Amino acid sequence: MAFAPAIRRLTFATHVTSSAGWVGAVLVFLALASIGLISEDERTVRGVYLVMTPAAWLVLVPLAHASLVSGIALSLGTPWGLFRHYWVVLKLAITLFSTVILLIYMGTFRQMAGVAADPVVQLALVRNLSPVVHAVLALIMLLIATWLAVYKPFGVTPYARRINLQGSGDSSAAAVPPSGVYVIGFAVLVAMLAVVLLHLSGTSFGH
Repeated sequence: MAFAPAIRRLTFATHVTSSAGWVGAVLVFLALASIGLISEDERTVRGVYLVMTPAAWLVLVPLAHASLVSGIALSLGTPWGLFRHYWVVLKLAITLFSTVILLIYMGTFRQMAGVAADPVVQLALVRNLSPVVHAVLALIMLLIATWLAVYKPFGVTPYARRINLQGSGDSSAAAVPPSGVYVIGFAVLVAMLAVVLLHLSGTSFGH
């Protein structure tokens, strides 16, 4: 059943605002992480890594969850559905994966803050490439999700075709998914695998 117009508009506004805010917040974190790598001022470098943890809890985490929850609610409450269109499924996978990785990465934020707070630790050891790498990967993922939401490519899924065929009484087989789905899906999987490998490695990129 479709949402009432007022609720649908509120959910849509929440989803657009939180999703756009998430992208903006990632850009800010990328800028902060870059400053931490290139600044020559010790207080600035240490301050960057000290501020990342509270800023992530106050901004990144709420925006990620708001985008995920509002996106699911919007899909379930509108004719788009949650599994009827390829772009919705891919966008949901990206959003869910990015949210989970963000929550896992909060531990790394705390570790970096602990190192930065120790005045005995040399500045070279305080600097960390990991936030830059993760911010770039997160930005790529979120931009792909934005592109999917704007262009809505690839059509309907076999699940939706089966539902339509059952409704029409046609027992013919569902069509093969468009090739573009595999291209986007492969790119998303590669990005996901790269992030997973970062977290499985104890030394890669200072993690």
